[in-house]
Amino acid sequence: MSGMTSSPRPCALLPIVLLILFLVAPAAAVAASAPAVITGSAVSVTQSSATVRGTVNPNDVQTSYAFEYGPTRAYGAATAPVAVGKGTSTKSVSANVAGLAPATTYHYRIVARSGAGTSRGADRTFKTRKQPLGLSLAATPNPVAFGGSTTVGGVLSGTDNANRQIVLQQNAFPFTAGFAPVGNPQVTNATGTFAFPILSLTRTTQFRVQVPGRAVPSPIVTALVAVTVRTAVSSTRVRRGRTVRFAGSITPIRDGAQVAVQKLRDGRWITIGGTVARHYRDDRSKYAVRVKVFRGGSYRIFVGTNSGDIANNVGRTVKLRSFR
Repeated sequence: MSGMTSSPRPCALLPIVLLILFLVAPAAAVAASAPAVITGSAVSVTQSSATVRGTVNPNDVQTSYAFEYGPTRAYGAATAPVAVGKGTSTKSVSANVAGLAPATTYHYRIVARSGAGTSRGADRTFKTRKQPLGLSLAATPNPVAFGGSTTVGGVLSGTDNANRQIVLQQNAFPFTAGFAPVGNPQVTNATGTFAFPILSLTRTTQFRVQVPGRAVPSPIVTALVAVTVRTAVSSTRVRRGRTVRFAGSITPIRDGAQVAVQKLRDGRWITIGGTVARHYRDDRSKYAVRVKVFRGGSYRIFVGTNSGDIANNVGRTVKLRSFR
């Protein structure tokens, strides 16, 4: 029929429609990519910590990252996740790891996660620094009674502390002769522990140890030797207001030493009488003193030597009972 315009066929319009849809399709229709990561180097490595580094590209999706680390490729530990946002630029990141063992190789890698997937960086390693050798030292017991025994021991800490030779040195009062080796060297055990038995100590003495071939500072321990105080009493049951005689000996000889009778009162030892030690034999002094007892309780003898080679000491505690 004349005067009428014919419509295009549907099949002829299909290529045009497809082209329009392709040109206006939103970018979101393109599949997002997982983050891009690279494991970087480790810096600031100490005997117990390190800073690990890497890079992350979020590929325009909200992303977080962490570092896995451990003594093997199984890792076993990880830093806390940190959000890095989104965008398409590569960002430098890092994390601090602590609580590490000294002189140990650690594996690590960066791991990034987003809604588009998880990416793991290549495995890398670093080795913590050695822990310097150090020494602790003590004498047990300390003080020790005159002629008694003690043990001077301690721990060699640090990397390679096991099976190390240790040499004991001593410097006896008045500490002017200087340190000299004593006894046989010892060897540290698997944990670095060592011990030197001192069988008879008759003078206050300083001790220290050395690690042959290594400049490791040692503490100086002063083992005090205290007088031995023997105590006897005339009676442990006394009428109130009457006297009790305290007597005994002091070893080694300390003629002129101050001798005090002390009573325990409200948690403190209070001096209630005293005397001076007198000569008895070539190896010991003696004392004798009487005190009035008004109330029962705990009593003891205190001996002050006023001498640097022998320390003060007390005798045994004596329980006295009083009655009317």
